[in-house]
Amino acid sequence: MKFSRLSCLAIALVAAVTTHTFAADQKDIVDTAVGAKSFSTLVAAVKHAELVDVLKSDGPFTVFAPTDTAFKKLPAGTVESLLKPENKQKLIAILTYHVVPGKVMAKDVVKLSEAKTVQGSTVDISVKGDAVMIDEAKVVKADIECTNGVIHVINKVILPE
Repeated sequence: MKFSRLSCLAIALVAAVTTHTFAADQKDIVDTAVGAKSFSTLVAAVKHAELVDVLKSDGPFTVFAPTDTAFKKLPAGTVESLLKPENKQKLIAILTYHVVPGKVMAKDVVKLSEAKTVQGSTVDISVKGDAVMIDEAKVVKADIECTNGVIHVINKVILPE
């Protein structure tokens, strides 16, 4: 079967379009979290703490993002308490403890034993078998690339000491 030049060009263009990820399609950290639907508690906390603009800025940032299920593992009433106006600074400290400056992909995270967070404290990083641990939280999904950094999903809310 013989293809014309035009047919070959059309096939090449379709292949390029279907395999290429356009940068314009990528979202920032906040929009990615909103779109994922499993981070509604995290997104609400970020909004309440007035950190949306920070996490939508150029960054880059690495976010260890606890899921809604991770927040449910906290003692009853904890989230509600953190959302009270008088606890805003504590909420900010907890949320910024989940953020590391720079874009640190999984292949680089596993080479580290710790990382300094935006909050100012250091998280411990370890590899246990095939699991990467951030403090006591397990990374359950890594390398969700965003326009201003990367998200690594964790199964537990980590707390600064």
